[in-house]
Amino acid sequence: MQDNLWWMTLLFAVAGVALLMASWAALRRRRPVRISARIMLALVFFAAGTACGAIALGVKGYRALTHEEVAAVVRIEPLGALRFQAQFRFPDASVATYTLAGDELYVDAHILKWRPWVNVLGLNTVYELDRVSGRYHDLEQEQRQPRTVLSLAPERKVDLFGLRQRYALLSPLLDAEYGSATFTAADNPAQYEIRVSATGLLIRRMAQ
Repeated sequence: MQDNLWWMTLLFAVAGVALLMASWAALRRRRPVRISARIMLALVFFAAGTACGAIALGVKGYRALTHEEVAAVVRIEPLGALRFQAQFRFPDASVATYTLAGDELYVDAHILKWRPWVNVLGLNTVYELDRVSGRYHDLEQEQRQPRTVLSLAPERKVDLFGLRQRYALLSPLLDAEYGSATFTAADNPAQYEIRVSATGLLIRRMAQ
């Protein structure tokens, strides 16, 4: 997916440079109409290349979603009253451990669905786990007890999810951008699969 975008970025950049060189040749021959046309076309190519590069950076870290798949395996270990530890093991074999308040595990994600014409470029629906937090089953405890919310997503230079929410200009590219969440009990030792599908996140308990 990203390789296609980087190749297109390079292709647009080379085309833009070639047009600038052609405009320089037209300048030497004193052909102002050709100069203007080639410079404008070069700018269009540079803009297209910049857009492809920005999208490639924006989707870095996201995982392509073509079917239901495991986004993480989570092991829960209670640490006492209304506190527990959640160890996440991700598909790339990396591991992260979080200490959370509450008696339920809550995980949410960002999902980006592209327009059909963008799929031709190799971009399919992608997802990224965003946050993990402790949740309280009892509403009064949820309102009064301490809350813990931690990030699962890496820092990124281009945040496509945030940009789409701020700028309607990206609507021709993205068909939908939405958040999805799931939660489960965390008051006993257990191991879960956090799965993501076209309809969003879901959680399944694994056999011990």
